[in-house]
This record gives sequence, C-alpha cells and structure tokens, in this order.
Amino acid sequence: MWWRFRRHKLAMVGSVVVLLFYGVVLFADFFAYAAPTASEAQRSLLPPQPLHWLDGGFRPHVYGFSGRRDPVTLKRVYTPDPAKKIPVRFFARGFEYRLLGLIPADRHLVGVEGAAAEETLFLLGTDEQGRDLWSRLMYGTRTSLTIGLLGVTISLVLGVLLGGVSGFCGGGFDTVIQRVIEILRSIPTIPLWLGLAAALPSSWTVGQVYFAITLIISLIGWTELARVVRGRFLSLREEEFVMAAELAGSSQARIILTHLVPSFSSHIIAATTLALPAMIISETSLSFLGLGLRPPAVSWGVLLQQAQNVQALAISPWLLTPAIPVIVVILAFNFMGDGLRDAADPYGH
Repeated sequence: MWWRFRRHKLAMVGSVVVLLFYGVVLFADFFAYAAPTASEAQRSLLPPQPLHWLDGGFRPHVYGFSGRRDPVTLKRVYTPDPAKKIPVRFFARGFEYRLLGLIPADRHLVGVEGAAAEETLFLLGTDEQGRDLWSRLMYGTRTSLTIGLLGVTISLVLGVLLGGVSGFCGGGFDTVIQRVIEILRSIPTIPLWLGLAAALPSSWTVGQVYFAITLIISLIGWTELARVVRGRFLSLREEEFVMAAELAGSSQARIILTHLVPSFSSHIIAATTLALPAMIISETSLSFLGLGLRPPAVSWGVLLQQAQNVQALAISPWLLTPAIPVIVVILAFNFMGDGLRDAADPYGH
C-alpha cells in the first residue's frame, strides 16, 4: 500500500501540506506573535505589511504606517512609510504561553526588536477590533482542525461499531440501526444544524460550545461509514475464517474487532481521510453563519464572519484571507484521500 501511495505525487504533496497544518495546530502559540484577543481601536483595519528581506544585506524588516483621516469617508487611511523601518527578528521573545500546553515559553517564530510585536507587526493586517489577523489565523487553524479530527474520530467509532453490529448480527439490530441511519440521512443538513445549534444555551462557555459542536458534527457524519462497514460485514460474515473463529469460541465483539475490521482497515483509513474535509467545512460553515463557535472563540469560520459585509470586504479585502487555508487544506485532504483510496484498492494497478 505504501509503495502504491508513493507513486501518487499529488497525494504525497497533499500529505506534506496536511502535516504542515497539523504542525501549526501543535505549535500555534509559537507561530503567533500576538495574543489572539489583544486589540486596539487605533489599529483597526490596518493593511498587511509586506516583509522585506534585504537592506544592504540580509536584514528582514517591515515598513511602519503613516495614518491620516480621509476627508470624504472620515475613515483612517494608512500608507507604508519607507522611512520607518522596523527590524524583524526570528525566534524573538513575546507574550508568554505554554508549549504543547505544558512547557512555559515566550519564544515566537517572528518578532520585532525593541518593541511589542502586537503593536508594530501586522503581516496579514488587522480586523475591525485591531486584532492581528496572522496570530488569530494560527489559533483558528488549531481550533478548526482539531474539531475535524475529533469529529472524525467519534464518527469512526460510531460508524464501525454500529455498522459492524448491524451487518454481523442482523435481525432486529440491523433493522433498528438502518432505520435510524435513514432518518438521519433524510433530514436536510442545514435545518438540522440550525435546530441543534439553536438549542445550545447562550450562557455556555467557549469550551462547552466547542465540544457540543464537535458532537453535533460527528453524530451527523457517522452514517456513511456505517453503511459501508455493514456492507462489508454482510459479505465477510459467511467466510470460513469467521466460522472458524466462532467454532473456536470467540465472542462476537472479538470477531468484529480482531478478525473483520482489520480485513478492510485500509478502506476505513481512506474513508476517514475523505471525511475530514467534510467535518472541517461543516464547522467553518456553522461558525460563519453564526450557528457554531462564537467570539471570543477563534476558528476559521469565526474569522470569516467579518467578511460577510461586502462593503467592509471591498475596503479591507485581507479579511477574506482565512478562506485561503480552508481551500488549501481541503484540497490537500482530498488529494491524500484519493491516494489512500487508490493504494488500498486490491483490484487497482
């Protein structure tokens, strides 16, 4: 399977991209140079600062901004001032955090010399509250990708367990589980999300809403895998090795987990990989519509909420930047899933 997967170039590229994104998930505090909630009204809607690498040698720097009030719109207009060169340093000190949630640290990938990075460095600009978009994007990546991973894990457990029981035991178990699947699949997805999200109390904390959204997405997404697992179990339960295991006294749980599931584990891996993009899109869509995570939580969908206003988007197009990682990671997961599916196909070449 590995040799066949390696020949799929797009799948290899997609795998590298996915690993890089999950590297950001693990070290989001290190890649961010400003706290995600640090805001300042005077820095509202600052444009991105291009990073300049050379200045009589290798001296990374950005230009400071000069602000003025537009006499027509009365809005602050910022223009780069080449006379204000702000040196950028790598592995600079900044706000304190816990690396991997355990190790106290204050080093960040980039920072500035002699000043607070959140006050002078804006690689992707700022939002309406003056919060740094690059740093919030790092934290949003952590939230959105972990929700996708947790949601797929729960869906995988439910799909394999209920699909296995349905296909292997049959009878009343099969009838009840299949009717539940048909009911869930017949309900339109968006109204179901609306109802479940509206049922969440507004007094819940960010952590409670996070886990509730994860459960909602996973409880909807397990049905597809359960159908696939049921079909495979129906074809495998009459095989000789299953009959031999039954005669040897193995329990049904042992037969399912030890003998049946490993026989098509490659297919489960491929199906899980292809389900991850759907989970990420679900969370992003819910949060974008205001039905999922809500501020002060930070996710891709929450970041894109400010891009709903067309007028604000025309003035500040960088507010749409969080859509780029969504597109990139979805494509990467799809390429990787296609490669895994082709590599796991026993009839492929």
